[in-house]
Amino acid sequence: MNNHKIGFNTAISVVIANMIGTGVFTSLGYQVLGMQNGFALLALWIVGGILSLCGALTYGELGSAFPQNGGEFNYLSKLFHPAVGFLSGWVSVTVGFAAPIAAASMALGKYVHAVYPSVNSLTLAIIIIILITVVHSFNLKSGSTFQRFFTLLKISVIILFVAFGMMHSPTFSISFLPSAYSFTEIFSPAFAVSLVYVTYAYSGWNAASYLAGEMKDVNKNLPKALFFGTLIVLVIYTLLNYVFLYTSPIDSLKGQIEVGYISANNIFGVGLGKYMSLAIALLLISTISAMILAGPRVMQSMGEQIPSLKFLSITNKNKVPFIAIAVQSAIAITLVLNASFESLLNYVGFTLNLFTFLTVLGVFVLRYKMKNMEVPFKTPLFPLPALLFLVIIGWVLVHVFMDKTKESLLGLLTVLGGLIFYYITQIIDKRKNAKL
Repeated sequence: MNNHKIGFNTAISVVIANMIGTGVFTSLGYQVLGMQNGFALLALWIVGGILSLCGALTYGELGSAFPQNGGEFNYLSKLFHPAVGFLSGWVSVTVGFAAPIAAASMALGKYVHAVYPSVNSLTLAIIIIILITVVHSFNLKSGSTFQRFFTLLKISVIILFVAFGMMHSPTFSISFLPSAYSFTEIFSPAFAVSLVYVTYAYSGWNAASYLAGEMKDVNKNLPKALFFGTLIVLVIYTLLNYVFLYTSPIDSLKGQIEVGYISANNIFGVGLGKYMSLAIALLLISTISAMILAGPRVMQSMGEQIPSLKFLSITNKNKVPFIAIAVQSAIAITLVLNASFESLLNYVGFTLNLFTFLTVLGVFVLRYKMKNMEVPFKTPLFPLPALLFLVIIGWVLVHVFMDKTKESLLGLLTVLGGLIFYYITQIIDKRKNAKL
C-alpha cells in the first residue's frame, strides 16, 4: 500500500504552480486595450493579489473545518446544500481545471510556434496534456516530485527574467507614479473587466484545498500553503508586469497573447529572446501539471458521494484516481480543439468567480450554523478579509456580465446544465435504491 502524503513543500508548490501560468504571461495584452496608465495597470495586479490573500485566509479556515479532498465541492455541500456543492464540483470539472489546462497548453503552443513556426501549436498542446496526464496517473510520489521540480524551475526562470528586465534601458517613456488619471482608470468599468483577467491569473490560490485529504498535518500546512503561496505569487506577478510594461511599448502589447515573448525580445534581442520565450513555454508545464494533479481530486470526491458517478472515484493500487485524471484531460483536449483563447479566459474567469464568491460567503455560514464546531485555524481580522473579497468580486461579476455578456451567459448555462445533471443523478440513484 502506498502511504505517501503531501507535505508543505508540495502543497505550496501546487499553489504557486496553479497560479503562475497562462494568465500572467498572456492577459496584459487584453488589459492594455482598455487601460494605458502604468500605475493603474500595476494596481490591477496588487488588488488581485490582496483579494487572493483574503480568499486564501478564509479557505484556510474552511479547509481546517472540513479537511477532506474536494475543495469547494466539500465546503459548499456541507455549508449550503449538496446541490450547491455538486454545482461547484461540476464547474471545477467542466471549467475550473479543464479550461485552464486547455488555455495553458494553447499558450505553450503559441510561445513555441512564435519561435518555430513549423510547429503546430494545437498539436503540441494536445501532446503536452497527454504526456503530463500519464505522469500523474501512476502514483502520487512521482507526480509530487515532477511538480516540485518544475515549480522550482519556474520560479528560477522568472527571477532571472525579472532581474535582466530591470537592468534593461527602454527606448520609450512610461511612468508608474500615481496621477489623477490613474485613479480615474482604477474606478472605471475597464478596471473591473480587466480585473477578471487578473483574478483568472491568480486562480489557483485555493488549489491545495483540493488535496487536503492527502496532506500531512492539514490544519497547519493547508492555511500556510494557501497564504504564503499566494503572497509569493503576488510579488512575482507585480514584478513581472512591471518588467513587461517597462520593456515593451503599450501599443506593441495590445491584443497580443505572447507578451512574455515580446518583452524577452526587447530585453535580450531577437536571438536570445527566442530562448527565453521557450523557457516561458517550459514554465507552463508546471501549471498544466499542477491542475492535472489537483483537479481530478474534485471528481474523485464527487464519485465517492454520488452513486451515479462512482466510476470517478476508482483508484489504482497507489490510490491515484486515474479515471478522473483521464476524464479531465479528455475535456481539456476537447476545449483545445474547439475554443478560442480569449473566450476561454472570460468564460473561466466569470464562472470561477461565482463559486469562489459563494465559498467565501460560506465562512459566515460556518461561524453561524456551526459555531460550536472546533476549528483549528480561524481567519485573522475576520470579517474584514471575507467582506473585502465579496465586495470587490461582486463588483467585478456585475461589470463583466455587462461587458462580456455572451461568455457570462455561457458560464450560467454551464451551471444550469450542472443543476439538471444533478437532479438526473438524484432520480437515478433513488430508483436504484427503490429496487434494492
